[in-house]
Amino acid sequence: MKKNFLSLTSAFLVAFSLNAQKVEFEEYKLDNGMHVILHQDKSAPVVITSVMYGVGGKDGDRKRTGFAHFFEHLLFEGTENIKKGEWFKIVSSNGGKNNANTSQDRTYYYEIFPSNKLELGLWMESERLLHPIIKQEGVDTQNEVVKEEKRQRTRAYSNILPEISKNIFKVHPYKDPNVGYMDHLDAATLEEFLAFNKKYYVPNNATLVVAGDIDFATTKKMIEDYFGPIPRGADVVRSFPKEEPITEEFKATAYDENIQIPAVIAAYRTPSFKTRDSKVLDMISSYLSVGKSSILYKKMVDKKKMALAVQAVNISQQDYGIYALFSLPLGKVALTDLVNEMDEEIVKIQTDLISEKAYQKLQNQFENNYVNSNSSVVGIANSLARYHTMYGDTNLINSEIDVYRSITREEIREVAKKYLNKNQRLILEYLPTKK
Repeated sequence: MKKNFLSLTSAFLVAFSLNAQKVEFEEYKLDNGMHVILHQDKSAPVVITSVMYGVGGKDGDRKRTGFAHFFEHLLFEGTENIKKGEWFKIVSSNGGKNNANTSQDRTYYYEIFPSNKLELGLWMESERLLHPIIKQEGVDTQNEVVKEEKRQRTRAYSNILPEISKNIFKVHPYKDPNVGYMDHLDAATLEEFLAFNKKYYVPNNATLVVAGDIDFATTKKMIEDYFGPIPRGADVVRSFPKEEPITEEFKATAYDENIQIPAVIAAYRTPSFKTRDSKVLDMISSYLSVGKSSILYKKMVDKKKMALAVQAVNISQQDYGIYALFSLPLGKVALTDLVNEMDEEIVKIQTDLISEKAYQKLQNQFENNYVNSNSSVVGIANSLARYHTMYGDTNLINSEIDVYRSITREEIREVAKKYLNKNQRLILEYLPTKK
């Protein structure tokens, strides 16, 4: 009976995601190169206006890192028509919310408004693009904001990813932290900030998504009115250095004054999230460590009681990714013993096919993730922007799940053999600062 119930659940998930979850959208380009995506959802009187720019931590001069993250803050300073300090007041006084975030590959701004404030949201984003005020006073203010943000982010284990990145990448800009180095920002001139804005914050490097309770014809007219007159910028051309393959295991040590328990990480350099192999690595990480019934958790935390925590994660980016196995020891367990236990499970995946039961569980997990990712208009807006900006294929919001569905047990074995070998990795010991 249990088997039949699981089969019924799987069938329901597939049927639901196939029939009820397709995201309808319309996309087109303005004459200035801005890509526009519209999605209508009249289930609630809410509208999202968002812009994703193809600029992130990897962009810009390596002697001036962190500019994209800095601009995430700086472009809230004000515009020719929005006074300094007024941005958030305008949004909140009109019943809205807004935020922004920056990765190594892109920057995303968005507002959530009652649908009758659509025009306000479009005007504000067009102001950010066309009329930003970038002066020394604002630069100095946001420099202090960024420093304070960095101080607040100094929590236990928060520096693991930057430590992995600076060791596993030798020449690609992913080696530098997304937030940059504070001395780079301190040394930057106003002219450098203005040049960065002119290069990257242009309509032809931007994707505008409007989603929610909208009328297409009315929305298109507003978009043309507010964004159409903005001049096209120069094309953004990138040419990043390529990494040489890792052919021999190497080790590094990092220290964190905010921890008492050490951690050990085995990290591998992996391909772009655009590749099929990256999707397979997603499934391997889920198999190993998603949930308390996962392979590594059951073995190392539940059964052997040698780890406080264990995790496998595929941190994939536009150019390269990182696959990381992470563990915290319980008691006096040696870090090398944790690595050996994790390696043992990797070898099993490389040698034998995972069971049919485990494979079906994975498929159910990814079907459920797909359903959840498209369950809110805010999430849909983000996904539409991301799939176009990062992948160049907006319809991946509907079709990416088909890639996961088509991944076989044999592919899982072969991809593990291709990327997760001892001679292709960094072993990072992340230790408490010595007193």
